[in-house]
Amino acid sequence: MKKFLVTGSTGATGAPTVRLLLANGHAVIAFVRREDDRSRALKELGAEIVVGDMLNIEDVRGAIRDVDGAYFCYPLTQGAVEAAAIFAQAAGEHNVKQIVYMSHRQSRSHARSPATLNHWLSEQILSRSGVPTAHLRVNFFLEWLLYGAPFIRAGRYLTPFDPESRFVPIAAVDIARVIVKILENPSAFGSKIIPVTGSREVSHIELAGLLATTLGKEVRFEQVTTDEFVKILGVDGDPTFAAHFKAIKVDQQEGLLVGVDESASEIVGQPLMTPAQFIDEHRHLLA
Repeated sequence: MKKFLVTGSTGATGAPTVRLLLANGHAVIAFVRREDDRSRALKELGAEIVVGDMLNIEDVRGAIRDVDGAYFCYPLTQGAVEAAAIFAQAAGEHNVKQIVYMSHRQSRSHARSPATLNHWLSEQILSRSGVPTAHLRVNFFLEWLLYGAPFIRAGRYLTPFDPESRFVPIAAVDIARVIVKILENPSAFGSKIIPVTGSREVSHIELAGLLATTLGKEVRFEQVTTDEFVKILGVDGDPTFAAHFKAIKVDQQEGLLVGVDESASEIVGQPLMTPAQFIDEHRHLLA
């Protein structure tokens, strides 16, 4: 049995990572910002809940002590680079054997999105820390569909992105499977960049068609402005989100999110969930 730290442990990728590690017999520290029903559910499964702030080095030092590996996931908001520096320092102090870091597919030194640029900078900090770090450059989550579930139920697929823009969405549970494989086998991975995509490339208009076909109902594509979209999601109070989505729109126009990469399926040793399978599995939320 090994011991792992999972940050963002109540989020889309963190929660299934905690569950999979526990199911495999490991001890898990679930780092959370606050206790709520989601953290209590993880505690009932056997996780140790640690409440803290990722921008407080003493909180991170306390959580990361005596762990074999750690999953580092920072939300799409301010503070990512500082959090990465804190995490790298604490991990180095406590001889962590492997970090898995959640980055962006289009991470690069000249990224137009401030959030994506901060992810690239965080990659550089972690890589220079001396702690082996696997950087997961992840495409869109299929969970995007769930954020707009009320509108899909009403027959509307809302997005700020162009109808023909293409991307390769992946289910969060498949990302979690990749994270677990790396944490359990650090000698096979160490420090590397890993593109993580789903199994099927789609456009937004094609995704609207998949929703309609799979759910057996009319779902029409509807493009809204970025400002309207962040307001719909309820994140219009943080300018990071609007700036990121505006940049992502151009990134898609330039084809930076296209192309299926087999790395994720090869790592987990099984086929990944397709968009149609994801829609069917979440029919109770979408139909």
